[in-house]
Amino acid sequence: MFSLRNKVQLIGNLGKSPDVKNTETGKKLVRFSVATNETYTNTKGEKVKETQWHNLVAWGKVADIAEKYLDKGSEVAIEGKLISKDYLDKEGVKKYVTEIQVNELLLLGGKASA
Repeated sequence: MFSLRNKVQLIGNLGKSPDVKNTETGKKLVRFSVATNETYTNTKGEKVKETQWHNLVAWGKVADIAEKYLDKGSEVAIEGKLISKDYLDKEGVKKYVTEIQVNELLLLGGKASA
């Protein structure tokens, strides 16, 4: 059960191509967002599609794969962990960010169907 303490698994589609950066220490950092969709029937019997956006970050070999193979619309399965942090914006207001640090990335094929 130890490995289940902070684990996230998602299947979704990229909203845009990944943003690639190299840090001053030479490490590669890739940021991208993935949309997941859920469909359910509400109390009126209507089908409702709900989309959630998730911010992801990848480092090292996973970042290399993301940079090389991912593009807007790509369908992916990811496994990672939640990372929460805070910072002060330009006005000195404390902001909070939660993102998923990707440990594994699986390319599922084509782009999202319309």
